[in-house]
Amino acid sequence: MATVLSRALKLPGKKSPDLGEYDPLTQADSDESEDDLVLNLQQKNGGVKNGKSSLGEVPEPDSDAEAVGAAKPHLSEVATEGYPSEPLGGLEQKAASSIVSYVRTSVFLLTLVISMILVLVCAFLIPCPPRDLHSTWSRQLGPQGGGDLSPLELADVNGDGLRDVLLSFVTSRNGSAIGVSKPAAVLVCLSGMNGSTLWSSPLPEEARDIMCLDLMPGSMAETICLVTGTHKMFSAFNATSGKAIWTLNPNYLSNGTLAAPGVVLPDLDEDGVRDLVVLAIGELQPDLCFLLVSGRTGSPMGRPVKYSIVGVGNLIGPQVYVTTNGAVYILFGFGNIQAVALRDIFVQAQNRDSLPPSLQIEEPEWEKRRSINLSELIDIYSDGVELLQMVEAPDSNCSNLLIMTRQGLVLLRGQNLTPSWTLSLQGLHSQPTPGYFTDDQTLDFLLQIQDGVGMKKMMVVDGDSGSISWSYSAPCHMKETPATSAVTSDQKSVFLFWAEGMSGVSSSSDVIPGTGPPSLHHLYLLHPAFPSLLLDLANATGTVTASEVGINDLWKDAFYVTRTTGPSSEGHPAPLVVSKLSLRWALMEGQVVQLEDTTPKIGRGELRRFLSRIKFVDPPHQI
Repeated sequence: MATVLSRALKLPGKKSPDLGEYDPLTQADSDESEDDLVLNLQQKNGGVKNGKSSLGEVPEPDSDAEAVGAAKPHLSEVATEGYPSEPLGGLEQKAASSIVSYVRTSVFLLTLVISMILVLVCAFLIPCPPRDLHSTWSRQLGPQGGGDLSPLELADVNGDGLRDVLLSFVTSRNGSAIGVSKPAAVLVCLSGMNGSTLWSSPLPEEARDIMCLDLMPGSMAETICLVTGTHKMFSAFNATSGKAIWTLNPNYLSNGTLAAPGVVLPDLDEDGVRDLVVLAIGELQPDLCFLLVSGRTGSPMGRPVKYSIVGVGNLIGPQVYVTTNGAVYILFGFGNIQAVALRDIFVQAQNRDSLPPSLQIEEPEWEKRRSINLSELIDIYSDGVELLQMVEAPDSNCSNLLIMTRQGLVLLRGQNLTPSWTLSLQGLHSQPTPGYFTDDQTLDFLLQIQDGVGMKKMMVVDGDSGSISWSYSAPCHMKETPATSAVTSDQKSVFLFWAEGMSGVSSSSDVIPGTGPPSLHHLYLLHPAFPSLLLDLANATGTVTASEVGINDLWKDAFYVTRTTGPSSEGHPAPLVVSKLSLRWALMEGQVVQLEDTTPKIGRGELRRFLSRIKFVDPPHQI
């Protein structure tokens, strides 16, 4: 019996051959070796399954093995028989590893929670940029109480990145009730986002022109809006608040009235702010008077400088021209173009010979054109001039002179005042619209020419050669319709103009050009990549008196703003309507007007894919 007990203690898990029964002492206390021992026993002796031996015998609870329960071996004794236990150092490593894993998990979760909190804080505290993708609105400003001018300007006045709309109009008032004989005018600023009124300021007279700019280049100064009236008003307004900064004292104009908008000059008094010049005209045409005005205070910089000129036709200018060498001239005239050096005006106004550095430069090619009798005036062009326009020259740092006459167009090189090309045209009355139509990166021009009763011809002239690149006749009963252009990211321009409904070349249409309702006008877009078709973007009733195109730099979009005078009814003045249209949205919604059959024909899908990729940008230089 002692032998059997000894074998049972030394060989746990084995059956005793003498007893023929399973020994319950085979259950060892080792954590690591228990499974291995049981597996070995099952492979060698049949093992135990479901509490039974391999022979199906159930161990009896009153067997002799119970008698040795008190002699259960220790873990150290079992280990000596070939089943070593794990050392204590391994347990310590396991504990340290579990602590490191716990720390890593905690750090990761803590970092994740902090990141989520930062994202939520940024989402609530940092405002999203305003979306203007589908910003199309129309605002009626009430009845317009007369006035022949329609000033319109775009400028970002509230710092939201979107250009806002500034305009002025004459309001209707009961003159007898308030004791005045003439209606008052108002300067209004509308939000470019939704058309709401940002501010309004009363004006003593009708405004001729609104120009918003920064008189302190390179600084963080607020935008200034210069407003020129039709009589004697010349004021500077804060574009953000609409408050008047300064107003020129009308007594300095003596008996004259303002003949044209104010013009921005270089800084003459060296106070860090650019200065201005205004042109006043007396009761007699030859009496023209230049007055230098401080851009900081609005006070005159010296006395008025008078010139007596003789001419027949429209007033030209004044416009500032800076030559290649940096010399500054003022261009003006009546039916002709003459120039006077700004230094000559400054010397007479200040009654001194000392000049600021910006006025000490001369242009030899211009100076040799001085008239013999009038030594201070330089003859530029004198052949029935109706309009003068500055055009950026692609190969120099100065501008060329585009001159519209009764006979056509002439482009003068600004460097030497020689003609670059001449185009003979009749019936040209509206201002040419510059833009990039050809591939030579030279500004081309969209012209509108009267072409019979109720018809006008749209024409694109190559700015490099003066040849006609594109033309089409469209029905239009409006005498003068504004046209404009917008530059795309591939240095092309889209041209926008107004005309009446066109049916194109579709044979299924019974509409004859020029026979539609004359009160409905359509806005058409011409892209140089598809000269055989137009896009009908929108339509309007009434008369379109002014239009401007602005760029949304954030979304690479352009928006088109129009000032329209609606149809008037008996006894009621015509309403004034201001509208804004997103061009990228309008391109996708516009109707195609096929001007001529092309081979191969342009597919609708191809056209939509092309239009969806168009992005608008600011022009490389002021057009």
